[in-house]
Amino acid sequence: MAPAPRGPSRPSPGGEFATTHWSVVLAAGHPTDARASAALEQLCRTYWYPLYAYARRHGHPPADAEDLTQEFFARLLARDYLARADPRKGRFRSFLLTGMKYLLCDERDRARRLKRGGGQQAIAFDAHVAEERYRLEPADTSTPERVFERAWVSALLERAAHRLREEYVAAGRAALYEQLTEFRLDAQGRRAYAEVAAELDRSESAVKSAIRRLRQRHNELVREEVAHTVADPAEVDGEIRHLLRVVV
Repeated sequence: MAPAPRGPSRPSPGGEFATTHWSVVLAAGHPTDARASAALEQLCRTYWYPLYAYARRHGHPPADAEDLTQEFFARLLARDYLARADPRKGRFRSFLLTGMKYLLCDERDRARRLKRGGGQQAIAFDAHVAEERYRLEPADTSTPERVFERAWVSALLERAAHRLREEYVAAGRAALYEQLTEFRLDAQGRRAYAEVAAELDRSESAVKSAIRRLRQRHNELVREEVAHTVADPAEVDGEIRHLLRVVV
């Protein structure tokens, strides 16, 4: 029997800047901390789509939804909203959603927003891709909040999958990951194990073991991503249960 393909080694946690997204937000309130500002910008790049989808479901056309999303992040990066950041008041997704609600309620600022922004993007994202993604949202009567939360779940899963692939690549297992990626927790693997085993020149039992390890690590990474969005580790399970209800 051929040896089971081994999964990637796990990176040391010491290289990460902050434990939670709240840590990033609070640290970014100090203008001298360049690392915190860069980390905050990365958070914006990760979570722009749920806010765009929220604005679209509120009835704003694509161009306006793009402007509103850009303006939200421009204000966040300029620290306009950081004074309101308080982990004790809820989850990180609630903080972003509340800030976006404030912005949508302040439509009188639109002319000032466009004038102040000067057409420059605070966060680079492809508006065409954004709209294509939004067109794939279920055509139902979901509230803007429900659409936001579904998009939030997608962002968490995408981030976890990205980290999972990076681990396999770093371990020299990129080809293995590409063969097994359809068996992630958020994917719907359709191929027979025997087919995958033949392509990898491995035994079927070895492939089953590799898939089990991949799913286990993916589950761990999803939990880590959720943990980044709450202030108290004790809230992770409750947040996961809530998010599962959103996507069911």
